[in-house]
Amino acid sequence: MNGAILLLTGCGIFAAAYFFYGRFVERVFGVDPGRPTPAHTMRDGIDYVPTRPAVLFGHHFASIAGAGPIVGPVLAAQFGWLAVALWVVFGCVLIGTVHDLAAMFLSVRHQGRSIGTVIEALMGYWGRMLFLFFCWFTLILVVAEFLRLVARTFITTPEVATASLLFIAVAVVFGQVVYRKGMNIAKASLIFVPLTFACVYVGTLWPLNLQQLLGCSETAASQVWIVVLLLYCFAASVLPVWLLLQPRDYLNSYLLYAMMALGLVGILVAMPQLRLDAFTGWRAVNPASGASDPLLPLLFVTVACGACSGFHALVASGTTAKQVDKESHMRPIAYGGMLIEGVLALIALIAVGVMTQSDYASAMKSRGAVALFADGVAGFTDKLGLPHHAGVVFISLALAAFLMTTLDTATRLARFTWQELFLPREVYGSEPSATPPARLFFANRYIATAVAVFVSGWLLLGGGSKSLWPIFASSNQLLAALTLLGCLLWMIRHKRPVAVVLLPMLFMIFTSGSAVVTIFLRNAKAWSAEGFKAGGVMTLTAGVLFVMALTLIALGGVSLRRATLKNK
Repeated sequence: MNGAILLLTGCGIFAAAYFFYGRFVERVFGVDPGRPTPAHTMRDGIDYVPTRPAVLFGHHFASIAGAGPIVGPVLAAQFGWLAVALWVVFGCVLIGTVHDLAAMFLSVRHQGRSIGTVIEALMGYWGRMLFLFFCWFTLILVVAEFLRLVARTFITTPEVATASLLFIAVAVVFGQVVYRKGMNIAKASLIFVPLTFACVYVGTLWPLNLQQLLGCSETAASQVWIVVLLLYCFAASVLPVWLLLQPRDYLNSYLLYAMMALGLVGILVAMPQLRLDAFTGWRAVNPASGASDPLLPLLFVTVACGACSGFHALVASGTTAKQVDKESHMRPIAYGGMLIEGVLALIALIAVGVMTQSDYASAMKSRGAVALFADGVAGFTDKLGLPHHAGVVFISLALAAFLMTTLDTATRLARFTWQELFLPREVYGSEPSATPPARLFFANRYIATAVAVFVSGWLLLGGGSKSLWPIFASSNQLLAALTLLGCLLWMIRHKRPVAVVLLPMLFMIFTSGSAVVTIFLRNAKAWSAEGFKAGGVMTLTAGVLFVMALTLIALGGVSLRRATLKNK
């Protein structure tokens, strides 16, 4: 199979889905371009800010993309390129895009609040609280895991550390000149986008290597970076969105666009042949752990953001929905953003698909998914006349930038979720005298952020970070299933056609629920045989996630029955 043909086929399907199925889904939901959005009706200059669609797309896409659609398909390649490609394409078109658009639409229709608000309206107060805690718990796992990944990247590639810190400074200045000085966005982009790329170059000249500067061990340097990143997360969460989060995501999106463009053009020019096995069987050996992984359901959990992700719903209904200028902008931002993420997932798959199955397994053990992706794409760009090493460095730096983008967005979303846990739905965003002082204290944005930062830091510095990735991926997919359940209940309540949400919901509940059970049983066995450190953390975490999910599904079933009887 030729990689260029696979990529063009996928892009063609994605384009058709956007113009035909995307418009159909819009009509099913009832998108109204003339209806005022929360960015206007609740404008506060901090979180609720009407935003140009190009800028908002940059924030949204940079936040949802991260490393997920790259690492996921690369890891899942153990099952064969055809299995991964089919799930990326059809999972993205039929499930991921619908999930993202539905979450953003429902949030916009509920004053820009999280999907938990919809859950409360349909399942009651305790359903809302349980769902919000599930969201918050998943976000903590996201923050902790991405903190570890970013700190590790800063250690192994110190050029990334320099460029990332410079990105932050450039973004703050960009936000000031656009939103406070009134500079035209196009003119500002002509100045600051080149500066963003210049930061990458400066990083290669002066890498910030803490081990050399402080004369410390790799572990100590990693801990220093974790503390610095925790402070950054706190600041990114409490500062106005226009000052840091939004401009940083917008500028960083150009790095990802450039990286994707290099990958696309490189593949079309190189016309690489896929040497990876198309299908390795219903069970495959995990190159990293050596365990025998079942294709059903672990393929769907492993690909994660490349086809569907619950984290996207938190972004869509957390930060993005508060900035949508018109409802008509939701399809290009939410639906289109997920489709482009699918393209990125295909590029990642092709980057490792050029390897044989044995070479892939060996490289995964020694180098990891990010390094394989960077080296693979750089191999394609060799055909464009670009130096291989320069290509590897640029791609690695672009990936690191988006790890940080997901990190700061997840922290802000954790803050929003915590605030909704402590303030009743009807008073969220305000501080009426009727609300108990204790609840107002814990709902304060500084306290809410501090709790998220502290717990994430404790998980990492406490030594539990090595157990987080598998359960993070499973909780992420399970969150997508629960979000679709909430969307289904809302659509039944409003007497809208439900097939576009019902079928994806059933599929995601089955696959993600099975994955959590698989992880629970596997780690419970390890715990029993080798002690708590071998599998205790993941066993308990998977058990808690599964119980919460079952409870929410049961509450959804009760609400579904009531809504069905009411509509008769």
